[in-house]
Amino acid sequence: MATERYASPPATSAEENAMFLDILHEAPLFAHRKPARVFGSVFYCMLLASYATLAIGTEWIFRPKQEVISPVLCSCDVLLLLLTGIFQQYLVYQVQKIRLQGYYSFSQKLKFIIRIPFSITAYGTAAMLLVIVWKPYTGFLSIPAILRIIMVAEAVCAGCFMSLYIGYIHQYNSLNSHPDVLKYHDGRLSDQQMALLQYQRENLHFLSEEVLRLQESLKKYERTDDRSTPQMNQVQSELRLARSVLAERESEIQHVRTTNNQYVEENERLRAILAEWSTRAAKLERALEAERMSNLELQRKISAQ
Repeated sequence: MATERYASPPATSAEENAMFLDILHEAPLFAHRKPARVFGSVFYCMLLASYATLAIGTEWIFRPKQEVISPVLCSCDVLLLLLTGIFQQYLVYQVQKIRLQGYYSFSQKLKFIIRIPFSITAYGTAAMLLVIVWKPYTGFLSIPAILRIIMVAEAVCAGCFMSLYIGYIHQYNSLNSHPDVLKYHDGRLSDQQMALLQYQRENLHFLSEEVLRLQESLKKYERTDDRSTPQMNQVQSELRLARSVLAERESEIQHVRTTNNQYVEENERLRAILAEWSTRAAKLERALEAERMSNLELQRKISAQ
């Protein structure tokens, strides 16, 4: 049997479980956390407000030339779509920084939100295209009026989600707790390992900068102070501590990478088992269908006799 040939996945050892917990009290954790910026988000909200204002006031702005209203509205919508695509890349970069800081739950929430404004503007552009194409069948509303309604709806919906994003960022900047990736447990172990690995890499980068800073301080004290001074001894102690923590972080990252590779191999093995059972089920179905047809043919022959 295939279930006998393939053993069940090994249970997670206590050492592997502790790997996510024993770093909770080690430095540095959130001491070097950098706040996320909301200037770009506020600027985009102002852009949406200007976009909605233009849509509402188009009739009065272009009153002498009514024939240019539809081309201007469509051009503004395409321009907003391009700017939203560029702005989305900026938001992806901001969310990636939050994830590297170890705040996994926030990055998961924001990763969903930051893609919605571009989707809204894309749907709005598609709707305006349909209105232009089907303009003989638009009914009692004029083409510019329908385009203006679509633009205002785009701005309001995108603005709501951007306000939600700004609220999450403000909540993130106000946090005074350890990164949630250190205590994140909901069954998605592989994803958690990847987030923890990225966080540890960010910590290694921070520790490397600290080591370089301490080395520069050490060189300065070597030029100005005697080696027996207490200040010099303190700098040397801090440098040794930083190097030891850096080596420990590197070993932890290697451990996480090894464990993650084991889970990847286990997933591939389980996919192979699933494929084998799917093939067997298909063969069994074909055999059952052939048997059923044979029985029907036999019954017809018996009835005829």
